[in-house]
Amino acid sequence: MFQKILVALDKSEVSNQVFQAALDLAKSDHASLLLLHVLSFEEEDYPIVVGHTSLNYNSEGMDSAIKQFDQQWRAYEHQGIEMLKSRTTTATAAGVPTEYIQCLGGPGACICANAREWGADLVVIGRRRLSILRELVLGSVSNYVIHHAPCNVLTVQSIVQKNVHAELLQAAELSP
Repeated sequence: MFQKILVALDKSEVSNQVFQAALDLAKSDHASLLLLHVLSFEEEDYPIVVGHTSLNYNSEGMDSAIKQFDQQWRAYEHQGIEMLKSRTTTATAAGVPTEYIQCLGGPGACICANAREWGADLVVIGRRRLSILRELVLGSVSNYVIHHAPCNVLTVQSIVQKNVHAELLQAAELSP
């Protein structure tokens, strides 16, 4: 049914479930995978610049902050590539033709652009159930992709989140 499956991955818990769902589907449909990681400020380990409070931007403090950011950025990029390489190796070992790409930008727009460019007929993406406030401020990547992707979209619900909600409901039932 599907021949080209784009798999949107990040470093969250649900990403493991997303990868496994896409891999299982690719094996059953004899499809190929494109694993995609977006370098985005929305990820928890995105490096930030710790600026110098002085107005003298040529100071050693500012130079040090820039060097520190550069080191953090390179490590952040490297971690993303290593995650993609590892999952590519797993998929290839399972007999699934797999490529990977890492890009910089807004996750939703990057996912949709790469799906369009690669000719994907399915995007597999995770859904973390953000808090209402966080979703209002940041928006939902999965919601964006559902509405803008050039192909079908499969969202994988976070099992971790479901368990947290179940525990909260159970705790509420036990309270007086």
